[in-house]
Amino acid sequence: MIIIVDSLNVHEYPDLLIEMHRLRARVFSGRLGWDVEVVNGMERDTFDDLDPAHVISVNDDGRVVGCMRLLQTTGPHMLSDVFSCLLDGEPPLRSARIWEATRFCVDMGLPGRGTARNSISYITSEVMIGAFEYGMAAGISDAVAVIDPVMNRVMKRSGNAPYGYLGSPSPMGKVTALAALMDCSEERVAQIRNFSGINHDVFKASTPEEIRK
Repeated sequence: MIIIVDSLNVHEYPDLLIEMHRLRARVFSGRLGWDVEVVNGMERDTFDDLDPAHVISVNDDGRVVGCMRLLQTTGPHMLSDVFSCLLDGEPPLRSARIWEATRFCVDMGLPGRGTARNSISYITSEVMIGAFEYGMAAGISDAVAVIDPVMNRVMKRSGNAPYGYLGSPSPMGKVTALAALMDCSEERVAQIRNFSGINHDVFKASTPEEIRK
């Protein structure tokens, strides 16, 4: 199930956010070896202080198994402030209707990569569906994300192919980074649902009490 935690309800989900930041630490620092700040087992950065919306996937046991961060492009965001080299000198996108998707990760301890409910592929699709459906409801027209070629291939295979790219691919550490564009549309969501076989409402819980049931 997907829980959206934003500035309106963040006070209701302190434990969920702690679990999310711990998952990010395990993935980005522990598994991928990124140069990120980890304090008390949690990965956070300055963009977490700008009231983003967090798309959080929780399994039937209440465990955080996936997440993504959404942030408006009208203010500071990673493409403009960290990855501006990808833009070939062009100004970054600035629009209340274009949001940036970052810090996407899935618990790699999940069993298998198929489309079963507890698989990595399922959680990936569930987070994407939750993000795009939330985006459409919030009036977002498009999303931009900095991805690598592996993620680009995953997105193309799963019905979530970018419709375009900004600037040029650029080496970032051990990988090449791309700034990808995706529309928030019913068609895109339908393609992801068709690939994953997820036909139900992914937003099942709205309160901390429901999560713990």
